[in-house]
Amino acid sequence: MLQLLSHPSMVLAALLTLAPFLSAAFWPGSLQRIRQWPVALRIVAPALLALPYVLVSTSNGLFRWSWLALYTLLPVVISLLLYGASVADPEQRGEWRDFLILILLGLAVDLRWFEPAWGPGLAVFNKVLLLDAGIYGFLGIRQLRQVGFDLRLRLSDLGIGLLALAAYAPIAVVLGLWLGFLHFHALVPSGGRVVLGWLFTFFFIAVPEELFFRGWMQNLFERRVGPAWALLITSTLFGLSHFNKRAALFNWRYVLLAALAGIFYGLAWRQERRVGASAITHASVDTLWSLWLR
Repeated sequence: MLQLLSHPSMVLAALLTLAPFLSAAFWPGSLQRIRQWPVALRIVAPALLALPYVLVSTSNGLFRWSWLALYTLLPVVISLLLYGASVADPEQRGEWRDFLILILLGLAVDLRWFEPAWGPGLAVFNKVLLLDAGIYGFLGIRQLRQVGFDLRLRLSDLGIGLLALAAYAPIAVVLGLWLGFLHFHALVPSGGRVVLGWLFTFFFIAVPEELFFRGWMQNLFERRVGPAWALLITSTLFGLSHFNKRAALFNWRYVLLAALAGIFYGLAWRQERRVGASAITHASVDTLWSLWLR
């Protein structure tokens, strides 16, 4: 975090990276204006997402033309494909280009394809920039409905999120301790540490993952295979996305517990189709795990 504040260009890069994410989250209507732009402008506009890379890489002596080309062209390709999907599938039943983009973004983040472009401790830029490209494509160009990406939280989001947490936590604790994946630590962290940890997890882990897996993936699968199968498929893929976490090879214990968690996250999102509700469950699970059960 101190590295982000070490140079004005780094601060500017952080603001430019967060602006599309936070604007879409707290002012969802801002994305509707994109439909008023000429088609060509709509498609090429996200090339501006390369600016944070330029600022960060030049500040740290890491600039490469190849990475600039990637961060310039990839968001444009995503927009072009999703514009094609919007024309070919106006009913939003889910089209091959939708799922191709999900595969591309999911693998790029999970396998850390583009993280070498950034210096140590700066990979968060890559994750949020890819999220920005997805937000622009799916919500701005595709105008995908019923995503529920609105972080102006309601009391119902809190109630649904905590109810899902209460349902999942006993299962996770018993199974996790039995499998040897969880280890209880009798710590008493400060209230500030808990709150800051939860907020960081909510905005930079839970919300991006819930938007991707529930708001986009489960949402699109529901249109193809129905709610039950969509929940099962998305939860399984969510679990598999954790295969390489905390392990050199395949961490099947993490995959199993994450897949089970995905069921409860999916149910929380589906209740009112709100990313905020499932993100509350997700952030709470991760915070409890990191503080007392890791």
